Amino acid sequence: MRHARITSDPNVMMGKPCLKGTRITVELILRKLGAGRSIADLLKAYPQLTEEDVRAALAFAADYMQHETVIAAE
Repeated sequence: MRHARITSDPNVMMGKPCLKGTRITVELILRKLGAGRSIADLLKAYPQLTEEDVRAALAFAADYMQHETVIAAE
């Protein structure tokens, strides 16, 4: 799973996946969108981001979740 806009460096944000060249984590993007913020809101709050960056974070998260195993509880 390779995403050109996402990097992970143990010296930056404790190794969490970040948007390349920033300290903005994929997690932050997901939490903001999950809380109801729009992409436009994110771009205004973080002017260094592009819409492509936000979409890359979503794609990264989707690819990450694709490999999760779900075990049904009874």
